Amino acid sequence: MERAVLLRSISGTTSRVCTRLFSSKVCNFTAKRHRSVLNTRRRSLLLQHLRLISTSPSSVHLNRPFCPLAPRAIATSAPQFSPDVSDAPEKLGFEKVSEEFIEECKSKAVLYKHKKTGAEVMSVSNDDENKVFGVVFRTPPKDSTGIPHILEHSVLCGSRKYPLKEPFVELLKGSLNTFLNAFTYPDRTCYPVASTNAKDFYNLVDVYLDAVFFPKCVEDFQTFQQEGWHYELNDPSEDITYKGVVFNEMKGVYSQPDNILGRSSQQAVFPDNTYGVDSGGDPLVIPKLTFDEFKEFHRKFYHPSNARIWFYGDDDPIERLRILSEYLDMFDASSAASESIIKPQKLFTKPVRIIEKYPAAEGGELKKKHMVCLNWLISDKPLDLETELALGFLDHLLLGTPASPLRKILLESSLGEAIVGGGVEDELLQPQFSIGLKGVSEEDIQKVEDLVMDTLKSLAETGFDTEAVEASMNTIEFSLRENNTGSFPRGLALMLRSMGKWIYDMDPFEPLKYQKPLMALKARIAEEGSKAVFAPLIEKFILNNPHRVTIEMQPDPEKASRDEADEKEILDKLKASMTEADLAELTRATQELRLKQETPDTPEALKSVPSLSLEDIPKKPIEIPIEIGDINGVKVLRHDLFTNDVLYSEVVFDMSSLKQELLPLVPLFCQSLMEMGTKDMDFVQLNQLIGRKTGGISVYPFTSSVRGKVDPCSHIIVRGKAMSGRTEDMFNLINRIIQDVQFTDQKRFKQFVSQSKARMENRLRGGGHGIASARMGAKLNVAGWISEQMGGVSYLEFLQSLEEKIDNNWDEISSSLEEIRKCLFSKEGCLINLTADGENLTKSEKYVAGFLDSLPKSSLATSESWNARLPLTSEAIVIPTQVNYVGKAANLYETGYEFKGSAYVISKHISNTWLWDRVRVSGGAYGGFCNFDTHSGIFSFLSYRDPNLLKTLDVYDGTGDFLRELEMDNDALTKAIIGTIGDVDSYQLPDAKGYSSLTRYLLGIKEEERQKRREEILSTRLSDFKEFAEVIDAVKDKGVVVAVASPDDVENANKERPDFFEIKKAL
Repeated sequence: MERAVLLRSISGTTSRVCTRLFSSKVCNFTAKRHRSVLNTRRRSLLLQHLRLISTSPSSVHLNRPFCPLAPRAIATSAPQFSPDVSDAPEKLGFEKVSEEFIEECKSKAVLYKHKKTGAEVMSVSNDDENKVFGVVFRTPPKDSTGIPHILEHSVLCGSRKYPLKEPFVELLKGSLNTFLNAFTYPDRTCYPVASTNAKDFYNLVDVYLDAVFFPKCVEDFQTFQQEGWHYELNDPSEDITYKGVVFNEMKGVYSQPDNILGRSSQQAVFPDNTYGVDSGGDPLVIPKLTFDEFKEFHRKFYHPSNARIWFYGDDDPIERLRILSEYLDMFDASSAASESIIKPQKLFTKPVRIIEKYPAAEGGELKKKHMVCLNWLISDKPLDLETELALGFLDHLLLGTPASPLRKILLESSLGEAIVGGGVEDELLQPQFSIGLKGVSEEDIQKVEDLVMDTLKSLAETGFDTEAVEASMNTIEFSLRENNTGSFPRGLALMLRSMGKWIYDMDPFEPLKYQKPLMALKARIAEEGSKAVFAPLIEKFILNNPHRVTIEMQPDPEKASRDEADEKEILDKLKASMTEADLAELTRATQELRLKQETPDTPEALKSVPSLSLEDIPKKPIEIPIEIGDINGVKVLRHDLFTNDVLYSEVVFDMSSLKQELLPLVPLFCQSLMEMGTKDMDFVQLNQLIGRKTGGISVYPFTSSVRGKVDPCSHIIVRGKAMSGRTEDMFNLINRIIQDVQFTDQKRFKQFVSQSKARMENRLRGGGHGIASARMGAKLNVAGWISEQMGGVSYLEFLQSLEEKIDNNWDEISSSLEEIRKCLFSKEGCLINLTADGENLTKSEKYVAGFLDSLPKSSLATSESWNARLPLTSEAIVIPTQVNYVGKAANLYETGYEFKGSAYVISKHISNTWLWDRVRVSGGAYGGFCNFDTHSGIFSFLSYRDPNLLKTLDVYDGTGDFLRELEMDNDALTKAIIGTIGDVDSYQLPDAKGYSSLTRYLLGIKEEERQKRREEILSTRLSDFKEFAEVIDAVKDKGVVVAVASPDDVENANKERPDFFEIKKAL
């Protein structure tokens, strides 16, 4: 998954894919690289395109300070294509299977087969500098020991050519990669990399090829123990525990109700094939996996005969084959391809119902915490592309926007708090459809099921509004044309899309070509009407389909403690059966493993990993074109960039005059703007109009500290995008949204509160590190306090209180929403940001002028002073969980530290070495990392899905000594610098470049400062690390601690360190 998504994706996704997690970002994003694990639900990238546009406010922007340096990675040389030698592939051992020009992505795609092994290679050539490589194996598990997932971690822990502990980490340290990761799906494992630098790209490719085909882990039992599971005993007098990165990570997954529901649904829908088990691993089953089974799985499936290999970008297509031939020629053909075939699930003859329990907090209204989800297996075989596209279209019509009828009716029923189920999901062999609600009362379970069925029957009978169909079609076409994959490389998005067919021995070209089937679908809708197209799909695949599985999830406040007790009983019995000699041997093995984990690689081993030199790194940051002008007295920033005829706009309003007590209402205010109607349009009509005329509009708050200033930067941003010919429509719609929306729909507002509360509760369980980070920020500065009021525990408490007040205090709440509008939206303090090519920027000016003229000249608000913070106490936020999220932070600027660019290099190195080795590798957490917000001065440590609590804090406190004792040769220092530049110069698409330039402008970051910081990064010396040791001791001595943790771990911590934590129950 993408580089900077931990807060966004781990807490909110429902993806089935497991990814490999790591923190590497040195800028101020709370940003992590994923290594391995998030085994939830994932929709295909084609269908993801259909839901790219969100019109609801995003909490992503609440606490995401901005990295002030350069915006993208750089190719150091132009691609050098080999001469067109038609027999070159043949000489290298490949036969051409087919070749096509893919108009949709302006690419020449050639499918090859390696003659000796049968490995298949898709070589996609175009002018995209962000080059992508991936190797994918079919890896169907037979049980829930998590073997594909543990192997996905382990192969990246050293190989034949790169015999060090973790080449993956060395690549993180010293590469310009734009993507470096690995994914475990229910039936396949993917190893993708990307870079804009050709030399760097081929380095990454070679390390990954050696890792998957010749890993050390199949000969190294300790790697299996570290990444998978092992018994740990530090002293014969202590209790035995389970440890292992995957084991603890999956305990975190199995602590989240939504994840448990997703897994239960998948396994119940597919009871008879490989999808009926958990490829990520069930913590109850993982300890049954043996090392011999682990080795055999690699021998059987990690073979070229079972591989699909992808190249994409502007590099030499013959060089790709040359690199591959060096590896593939070492193998003979095997039977792996036939042994890994995924067998289809046969359709049921009658529906099935399953009841499961999930861990819930004690107290509260447990009767209203049930979940129910209806799941259908759509077909017993893969569908043709036109049917798939029609189902994706239907999925968007049913659920894609707040105005979509199935989504709207379920949420307006007041039978539950939020939607569960992913709609249509088609990334596996057979597609499914899932929908339900959570936050349901026990007595309303059947009502939810009936409502789903009745709504679908009604839609099959009456069809969809013409406006809804038009809006969906425009949204889909806009998304496909824009091809905006964010920081996720476009080539990787295409790879995953292609793989959805290719992995099942179907045509890998077909998923890339959507134009003809889309035009055919449009023509059919125009000719026959939408009802004739979609009603048969609803009837055949859902209403008349007996393969329906209803999952009911019941809250169980004792489940978490019962699971812990069961695990302890197993381990106690094991210990009781062991002799003194056995216990001494286990203690010795534990110490031996820890010693290996904490012993650095030799300089010789480290030198084996290829890297760039500082001469490969540009000395200047990449400048984004910006022209600062004025339209009708309002400042306008213009960014002249090629955007394929799309205009991206941000309208920025000052939030600093808002009353302090209104801040928690801001996220709900933003949602109300998008999801309540105007005087002459209900919200459905407004939503459809946005879909028909634009590529999407969103409204959200943006808050950050500003270095050198007391007052924070705080704004409301209205973001929109449209084809240039729709610019006038877009600004007219933005005007309607901010000025005409009526805050009068009490029932809908109550839904917003319930949905927000459900989201926050889910965040607490799955993204506790983000909650801890926000809480620490609220204790350390004003900007942090503001963000926490709008997206942390304080916000959850506000929502819980507000939910009880809506019925009796609606007039007051409605008036407060109106007061926020009058305070925010005026020309005074407004700023416009535009990104498009020069011609479209010029054309947009008259529409911007008209929009600005329609705004009030000034707001009624007076200046407010926000000077609040939470008490500087260490706090434990207690939730039902099997893992913890541990944070500690302090403000370094308050110690007198003056920021230098070397701090980026140092903080990245701390994450990649000290915290990686001690918190993750030795400690068993899924992730450990640090962040330095250079705007506020807050340096924070955080862990993710961590079995420890106080031990992790001890690691944080040892960071200063680690830096004092640190020895680095020039190679290691160069890697650290280059890796930092790779993060600073992260690859961006045009809209992100324009947005980055805007945020730099808001935070007062000049080009001169960016150049200065870059020079400081490039000139970092070992002495800078030693000097920073004294600075970072402030976190040890004065830092505040916040942990999101289990009740038992907090209780034990307070016994060991009396009254260390103040306890707050959040669920």
